[in-house]
Amino acid sequence: MEQGASGCELTSTETITKIALSANTVRAAPLYARPIRTTPLTTQDGQPEIGLSDDEPKPSSESSAGNGSNRSANESSRSATGFDTLIGKIVVERGLVSSDELQQCAHIAQTRSAAHGVPVSLTELLLEHEFLTKRQIDRLRTDLEAVRSTQQIPGYQIIRKLGAGAMATVFLAKQLSLDRFVAIKVLPKKFSSNPTFIDRFYREGRAAARLNDANIVGALDVGQAGEHHYFVMEYVDGDTLHDRILERKRVPEREALQLLRQVASALKHAHEMGFVHRDIKPKNIMLTKSGVAKLADLGLARAMSDREAAEAEAGRAFGTPYYISPEQIRGAVDIGPPADIYGLGATFYHMLTGRVPFDGTTPSQVMHKHLKVTPTPADHVNPSLSEPTALIVEMMLRKDARDRYQNADQLLVDIDCALAGKNPEFARPVVDLAKLATEVTPQGDDAKIVRKVSSSLSTGFIVLAVAAVISVLLNLALIAAMSL
Repeated sequence: MEQGASGCELTSTETITKIALSANTVRAAPLYARPIRTTPLTTQDGQPEIGLSDDEPKPSSESSAGNGSNRSANESSRSATGFDTLIGKIVVERGLVSSDELQQCAHIAQTRSAAHGVPVSLTELLLEHEFLTKRQIDRLRTDLEAVRSTQQIPGYQIIRKLGAGAMATVFLAKQLSLDRFVAIKVLPKKFSSNPTFIDRFYREGRAAARLNDANIVGALDVGQAGEHHYFVMEYVDGDTLHDRILERKRVPEREALQLLRQVASALKHAHEMGFVHRDIKPKNIMLTKSGVAKLADLGLARAMSDREAAEAEAGRAFGTPYYISPEQIRGAVDIGPPADIYGLGATFYHMLTGRVPFDGTTPSQVMHKHLKVTPTPADHVNPSLSEPTALIVEMMLRKDARDRYQNADQLLVDIDCALAGKNPEFARPVVDLAKLATEVTPQGDDAKIVRKVSSSLSTGFIVLAVAAVISVLLNLALIAAMSL
């Protein structure tokens, strides 16, 4: 389960080329699902602090020198590294290795240590017996280093890493005072001295704290512990809508409508409180095991009344390419509820069809399509969709913000109509008159006949017009003569 992935900031010249897009889906681009390489903690003398934990007995110089021919197997096992001790717990918890397999490797390690007088790494034995791959070991090491580096947050016991993105790492933790699980988002060290990122991080926490809705991940605390800036939030035990789409490819229409309604309700609350989310996408929608949808990650949220921030960000695109609205791409100053409705529309389209509205090999290609190209109608991709649902998607994805739903209330009305099997009140088919004229224009010989008829009609109208003018003039002359 991944919680709280951050959105991406895009500019036309710098970061726009730094976001990877997959060929058909966003499977290849979940930023917080990628393993990250954190810098190891170091001691005062500059040496990496990787190995023994504080409560782990350290090997003596005697044992380091190899003088251990009379040592017992128990003494050998006590010289194992802290990483080995923790790795044994985690690989069993995550189902990577069974308890029997772990015990088998531990027994071999003890036997070899006793026989050769030197400690044997449990990790090396897990690799040797092909219970784990080197890549898995590297990822586990990275996770453990990240967990150890955040253990100093008071009042919380860090359990494991849930995910990592460009802007934060999220951990599962236990709040000791209330004995409950929470999720803690931690700002990476590389941003800990950057006022801009720190301000944005705390702004997210303050925005989330003002929102209180069953369909929004709740904020619990925000603060700093040493060099770590952290944001504590409700832990959602489930998966993301992105995971659900990857698993099923398409979400059944009625289920998709019900999920859409929950997120629309969350947006209604956020908008009424004065915030626009700006990064609606499947990875930012958490799903509990009981089927409740919760909107997460307010990292790009902005108060609609914050004119100063809006003008400071003018001309820059903030969002995720697959789901970003046209006005966000243009860097418009006035970003309001219709922008979130567009992102939710792209998400709804993805749920119903199993693919994003627009694809491309680069972010710029995808965003250009958001600006200029009409998406293939959802019911053309998935013919089983009802007309009301297809009309809702179409209206949510209109290019001009003025042509979309203006608020979440309107969207909720139409969703309820679709769930009841009725036609929507706000979404109506758009008739393209220019396209219609093109479609009915005759071709070939028919076109020649039409042109002749048209020419004849034009000549007839001219003759009639001239006759009418002459008639008027004659009548005026007659009236003048009679008056004399």
